[in-house]
Formats: sequence, structure tokens, C-alpha cells
Amino acid sequence: MNASNTAEQAHESDWLDHAIRAGLVAYGVVHLLIAWLAIQLAFGEKEDSASNTGALQYLAEQSLGGVLVWLVAIGMFLLVVWRLLEFAFGYREESDDAKRWRKRATSLGKAVIYGAIGWSAVQTATGSGGGKGGTDSTTAKLMQLPGGQLIVGAVGLAIIGYGGSLVYRGWTEKFREHLDAQGQSGKDGSAYVKLGKAGYIAKGVSIALVGALFGYAAITHDPKKSGGLDQALQTVLEQPFGQVLLVAIGLGIAAYGVFCFARAKHLSR
Repeated sequence: MNASNTAEQAHESDWLDHAIRAGLVAYGVVHLLIAWLAIQLAFGEKEDSASNTGALQYLAEQSLGGVLVWLVAIGMFLLVVWRLLEFAFGYREESDDAKRWRKRATSLGKAVIYGAIGWSAVQTATGSGGGKGGTDSTTAKLMQLPGGQLIVGAVGLAIIGYGGSLVYRGWTEKFREHLDAQGQSGKDGSAYVKLGKAGYIAKGVSIALVGALFGYAAITHDPKKSGGLDQALQTVLEQPFGQVLLVAIGLGIAAYGVFCFARAKHLSR
């Protein structure tokens, strides 16, 4: 009972706001690095994978990179704490039970995403990233399960759905709820909204492409057809006007990173 009360008080506390802001800054940095690697890929200058892991590896190779990667890891785990508290105690103002639990489930899903990035940062910082199994080896293991082809297809549809939801949030500007009133007003507020719109749409498109690769792998029953963000961006590059499209996606992901900074400054939760 006491532990529950303590956790609920933590969810309402000012220190959690500070923790969230620190985490959002780290999240923004990761997206800016992914954007930089994507643009390098567009111009044929890429050496690192244009993904969360590639971004963290690129950061680790810079001056004081090890310290910075640890700071990213801490920031991500702070976001995990936020989302878990939100899952447990958030959205009580919602009168619709189904809507409240849907939002809580979303918070739990985001906690998993932040946790995965945080764990990847820890592995990068400690040099224990392991081999090159990658997404296709994971897909191969799923394929071997009973109904594995359907499972991979369902994963693909879920990823596409998540990407589509980000595009929808960007297009309708629903992300504005993440900014306080000051963050939505004046010239600065207008710029934040434009950054958020471009960022959410670009991130949603890139994630939906990852889902499409999973779907293609399921249809062809070929795990090697699946892939993460890096392979999705490589697929974009191979299309007509692929270089232009990839640069646009890279700039959009960068916009999302900057929006994370704006959200940290004008946090509303």
C-alpha cells in the first residue's frame, strides 16, 4: 500500500517533470543522429547504420562519446519510469474505460520502445552489442514457430499501424497536446508546430516502411526480406528520386528531434 502511494506521488511530482525533460533531450539527440546518418546514406557517405543502434555507435565514436551514450541510456530509462507510472496511474480523468486503457496500453508500448533504446545504449557503452544477428535473424526465428508466417505478417501490420498513427498525429497536429500554452503561441510556437508536423509524418512513414518489409517477408516466406530502419531507408534510396525522398525523410526525422527539445522546454502531460 505504501509503495503504491509512493509511486502515485512520484507520478504527480515535479521531479518527474525534470526527469522527463532530460529523457526527451536524449531522445531528440538520438533522432538527430539518425537523421544525420540517413542524409549521409542519401549522399553515399554513410559508414554507420541509420538506426537507433547505428546512431548510438556513431555517438560513442565521438569525443567523450562513452559518457554521452551513458547519458542517453539514463535519459531513456527515465522515460521508461515515466511511461510505467503513466500506465499504472495515468488517464484517470478519462470517463471512457476503453479509451483510458487504450492510452495506458500505448504508454506501456512506449516504455518498451524507450527501454529497448536504453538497453541498446548500455550495450554500446559497455561494448557488449553482440553479433550481427539483426532483424532478419529474429524474423527467421519467428518464421520457425507454428503459424510463424502469420505472426511475422501480424508484426508487420502492427508496425504499419503504429507508423500510420504517427502520420495521423502529425497531419492532424494532435501532438500539440504535448506542448503547454506558451509552446503553442507566437512565432516560436508556430515553428514548434511545423517541426512537430514534419517530424511525426516523416517518422511515421519510415516506421511504416519497416512494417512493410516485415509484411513482404511474411508474403514471400523469406526472413531476409525483413529489416529495420536502416534497410527501410536503403529501400527508399533505391526508388526513383530515392535520394530526394531520403533527404526529405532525414530532414523530417531531424525535425522530430528538434521537436523533442521543444517538448522538453514546454512540457505538458
